[in-house]
Amino acid sequence: MSGVAAVVVNHNTRAHLRACLASLPRGLPAVVVDNASTDGSPEMVRAEFPEALLLADGTNPGYGAAANRGVRACAAEHVLVLNSDTRLEPGAPEALRAYLDAHPRAAVAGPRLLNPDGSPQASCFPFPGTLAWFLENDPVAPLAARVPGLRDRLLCASPPRRATAVPWVLGAALAVRRSAFEAVGGFDEGYFMYFEEVDLCRRLASAGWETHFVPEARVAHVGAASTSQVRASMAVQHFRSTLRFYRRHYRGPRLAFWLGTMRAKMLFRLLRDGAASRVARSGRRGALREDAAAWRRAILETGR
Repeated sequence: MSGVAAVVVNHNTRAHLRACLASLPRGLPAVVVDNASTDGSPEMVRAEFPEALLLADGTNPGYGAAANRGVRACAAEHVLVLNSDTRLEPGAPEALRAYLDAHPRAAVAGPRLLNPDGSPQASCFPFPGTLAWFLENDPVAPLAARVPGLRDRLLCASPPRRATAVPWVLGAALAVRRSAFEAVGGFDEGYFMYFEEVDLCRRLASAGWETHFVPEARVAHVGAASTSQVRASMAVQHFRSTLRFYRRHYRGPRLAFWLGTMRAKMLFRLLRDGAASRVARSGRRGALREDAAAWRRAILETGR
């Protein structure tokens, strides 16, 4: 398939990776970047998908670094970057390639994401640090969704029915235009996990490019297949990446406001989980204490 290639980033999700690679259409060049998996993922790729280029990294430099390496390893102008827990529905790569060809200012095209049962999954979002972002996140989102006329303006609650420009699309599956991607330096490898795609779309927008949501292309996404294995540490990583994004893109009172909002949210979670751990059953108590410790670490980090 000319003009487009797939890059799949994997870490210890062998079964999901197998299903992802099996969903790629015949003839689509594929690069698998494996970040120090210990579950036999590289061996499975070599044995079952010998046509794919395997780049096995003995370390785990993070998602953005792995994706950058994969993009550099292929020659296509349009590259479909995928989490290993995605499954392409028929026609998805062709639809994204054709869309980018037809819209020269679009640097990123994101498909409609679906849950494994076929129900819609949130795929596009406003930028963090904006009023729209505030309205679409807990604890405000459930209230905002009940306001007449406002729900239809929320990307998460009412995603566009037709292809259109949006602030950013979820990085589980997105097609990037190589020329634009390389012009802004690709993914910022300072993000180990989370916010790589948000930061990329923000930098592309600053450079005059656009990000588009293309619901005609459909991709199933399990979600958290790798990160759920280390849930508490990934929660800290999420706040760490949020902090990096805010400090990179905002200054002055705006930065102070959003950092304060982050700390308030983490303090609430610390108090909630700490209190719950004291009355929970023994099987649940350990997880709640682990969560509370994670929020405590994150609060200390945001104060640095």
